[in-house]
Amino acid sequence: MTWNPLVAFSLIAAAVIPSFLLSLIATAVVRANARKWGLVDEPNDRKVHVTPTPLGGGIGIWVGLVGTLALAQLAVWLISRIEFGEGSLPPMLTSLVEMAQTHAGGFLHQSIKLWALLAGASILMIIGLIDDRVGLSWKIRLAMQATIAAFFVIGFDWKLSFYVDIVWLQYLVSILWIVAMINSFNMLDNMDGLSAGVATIAASIMAAVLLMAPDPSTAGPQLFTAGFLLVLTGAMLGFLWHNRPPAKIFMGDAGSYLIGFCIAIMTIVATFAGYDEGARHAVLAPLCILAVPLFDLITVIGIRLREGRSPFQPDKSHVSHRLVELGFTKTQAVLTIYLMTATCGLGAVLLHRVDWIGAIVVLMMVFCVLALIGVIESTARRSRKDS
Repeated sequence: MTWNPLVAFSLIAAAVIPSFLLSLIATAVVRANARKWGLVDEPNDRKVHVTPTPLGGGIGIWVGLVGTLALAQLAVWLISRIEFGEGSLPPMLTSLVEMAQTHAGGFLHQSIKLWALLAGASILMIIGLIDDRVGLSWKIRLAMQATIAAFFVIGFDWKLSFYVDIVWLQYLVSILWIVAMINSFNMLDNMDGLSAGVATIAASIMAAVLLMAPDPSTAGPQLFTAGFLLVLTGAMLGFLWHNRPPAKIFMGDAGSYLIGFCIAIMTIVATFAGYDEGARHAVLAPLCILAVPLFDLITVIGIRLREGRSPFQPDKSHVSHRLVELGFTKTQAVLTIYLMTATCGLGAVLLHRVDWIGAIVVLMMVFCVLALIGVIESTARRSRKDS
C-alpha cells in the first residue's frame, strides 16, 4: 500500500466520522437522563454557569472512543479474511481495505495493549463519574490516578523518552506526566467548550505529526497512535456539539480524566524521534502541543501557593477566568485559548523538519505566546490598581 493523500483522508474519515456520530448520540442520551442519574452540576461561587447543567458528557466521549475502536477491530478482522475483486469498491473504500489488509497483523497484535489502555481509561472514567456524583477528596483522586499510571508505566514499560538512561527516573517522570495531564485537562474544564476543545486541537495536531513525521524504526506513518488520536478527536467533537456555548451538558471529571489519560499515554507510546536520528529535539513535540494545559496547571498552582492556599482548592484563577477579568467575554476567552493551543501546537509539526537552531526558534515561539498572556495580565492588573 502506498501512503498518499487519498489513503490519509480515508483513514481520517474512517476514524473521525463513526466516533463523532456515536459520541453525538450517546451524549444526547446522557443529557436526557442526567438528572435521573444524579449527574447535575449545580452553580456556585467558583463556577461560571448560573443554571443547573447535566454532567456525564464523558460517557458520550467514552462510547465514541471505545465503540469505534471495537468496530474497527471487528472490521479489520473481517476484511483480512475477505477477498475483494479489483475495481469492485470505490477508491476511498479500496484504500481502507488495502490499509486494513496490510496492517491487519500489526493491529491485531496491538489489540491486547489497546484494550488494556481502554480498560485503564474506563476505570478512570468511572472514578470521575463517582467524583461527579458524590465527590472524592483530592488525596483519593491523586492516589487512584497515580496507581493506574504506575500500572501502565511499569507493567507495560511505557515511559517517556528523554535520553536519560536511569530507569527509575524515567518511570517517575512518566507517572508524574500522566497525572499532570489528567489534572491539567480537569482544571481546564471551567468554561463551555474549553477543555474538550483544547484536547481536540491537541489530539488532532499530534495525529498530524505522527502521520507526517516518519517512525524512525519503520520510516512510515504511525498508524496505531495516529488512528487512536483521530478516533478520540471524533469522540470529543461529538461531545462538543452539545458542549458549545451555551453548554447543554458538561463532560465532568469523567471526561477530563478520560481524555487527559489517553492523550498522556499517546505521547508516551508514540515515537517522535529515535536515538539514531539527528532530530532528537522532535521529542519536545508533546510539550509544544500541550503547552497551554501545562501553562494553566502551573500558573494556577503557583497562584494558589503564593496566596497560602492548597493547590487543590478550586477557584477562579485559571487562564480563562483571568482573561474574563481583563474584559474578554467567555466566548472570546475560550477562542483565545484555542488560538494559543493551535499556535503552540503547530510548532510541533515543524520539529522533525528542522535542526537544533530551528527547534530553539519553535520553543521560543511557544514561550512568547505564553509570555504574551502573562504580560497582558500583569499590565491589566497594574492598570486596575493605579485607577
